[in-house]
Amino acid sequence: MKKLVNYFKETYDELINKVSWPTWSELQSSAVVVSIASLIIALVVYLMDVTFSSVLKQFYTLFL
Repeated sequence: MKKLVNYFKETYDELINKVSWPTWSELQSSAVVVSIASLIIALVVYLMDVTFSSVLKQFYTLFL
């Protein structure tokens, strides 16, 4: 039981004194960057899906 209490004390100490938390403005700018990157990646995946679908439709109409 003593080890568990010590674990939680050390965890609390580390979260309060050793972790460098971002400021609100840093958090907002990081969120914007992640959102834009996610949208770009989603767009690229969508375009790849549409392209491969079109290529496969053409392939199947030619050979089947």
